[in-house]
Amino acid sequence: MAIELTVNGRTVAVEVDAATPLLDVLRNHLDLKGSRYGCGLEQCGSCMVLIDGKAVYSCAREIGSVSGGSVTTIEGLGTPDAPHLLQRAFLEEQAGQCGYCLSGIIISAKALLDRNPRPSRTEIVEALDRNLCRCGTHTRIIAAVQKAAAMGAPA
Repeated sequence: MAIELTVNGRTVAVEVDAATPLLDVLRNHLDLKGSRYGCGLEQCGSCMVLIDGKAVYSCAREIGSVSGGSVTTIEGLGTPDAPHLLQRAFLEEQAGQCGYCLSGIIISAKALLDRNPRPSRTEIVEALDRNLCRCGTHTRIIAAVQKAAAMGAPA
């Protein structure tokens, strides 16, 4: 079955069963490896992507539910030569250790800053609550989101 959607601004059609997880399609059919498989149970946030601007888990989301929608992955935010302000802030604050969780955290932070460009620390913590970082860099992660907000992270 051909399912059409927009991924990182580009319309794509994939031939997969409608029940195939979105994460599987992103990683194995579209070669977008930034979203990670962490738990497969929508509990860790490593797989977060934006669907129509909202941060959602992609590990258990069926591709059929996204048909016709717009998906943004970490690859759609910036490039190594022109990183998104959030990516720059995370680098400047050295907010990652192993980095496995960071794409999901940055996606969640992007959704937050898109709806609230100047969040409080409490709002940042609440927005990132669905993302787990097992390395314990939470303090630097929060500082990076605060820095991006101060830099005026664009939508």
